[in-house]
Amino acid sequence: MSQPPSPYDFLPAVASFEVRSDDVAEGQMLPMPQVSGIFGAGGEDRSPHLAWSGAPEGTQSYAVTCFDPDAPTGSGFWHWVVFDIPASCTELASGAGDTEGSGLPEGAQQLCNDAGMYGYLGSAPPLGHGPHRYMFAVHALSVPSLPIDTSVSPAICGFNMFGTTLGRALITPVYEQS
Repeated sequence: MSQPPSPYDFLPAVASFEVRSDDVAEGQMLPMPQVSGIFGAGGEDRSPHLAWSGAPEGTQSYAVTCFDPDAPTGSGFWHWVVFDIPASCTELASGAGDTEGSGLPEGAQQLCNDAGMYGYLGSAPPLGHGPHRYMFAVHALSVPSLPIDTSVSPAICGFNMFGTTLGRALITPVYEQS
């Protein structure tokens, strides 16, 4: 079975910058804390540590997202969306994306993920469906705040980032249940 493309392949090209994590690594299996307990995969639904540097000049805020393009939905699955992260913030601690967003910087807001819950939802691909990619993206934006509130969907957030995204940093671990 072929993999769906990255959704970012269909957006205008933007600058890239660096993102790193103490918890997850490019192309490596997600550790159990970043796997879902809520969806019964034995994990903790703990958002990973993320730190970034080298964002383009003019960055006024950030958004952080986690998307699984391999989910068997026809539209992927949004695991986490945080927006209005101040430009002065360049790191989110492990667990920052709990349901209350207690570890997020002042002003940052979370949207409901595709499970209808606020905060980070860990991976839980269907048993035997093969490896899924979890695209953690840090989006550098040219606006200090997006014109949305926490009632909108991740797709509406993405629509509002269109045209304001100056750069994007990606780290894509994988997870599979067999």
